[in-house]
Amino acid sequence: MDKADLKQDKKMIASAVHKHEKRMHPGKPVTKLKAGGKTNSDMLKYGRNMAKVMNQRSPGKKGA
Repeated sequence: MDKADLKQDKKMIASAVHKHEKRMHPGKPVTKLKAGGKTNSDMLKYGRNMAKVMNQRSPGKKGA
């Protein structure tokens, strides 16, 4: 998969998520999707499942 395909896929997924949120959760702000995913260092630090949870939190709360 080249960069153009990846960029197009990310845009398509974001639009689908935002479309769902506008329809199913009216009046609430749309989600800002975080770049990247859990890292090996996060998995070592928190464990695999907690790293998934921590990845979805805001960057300022990562140490808390």
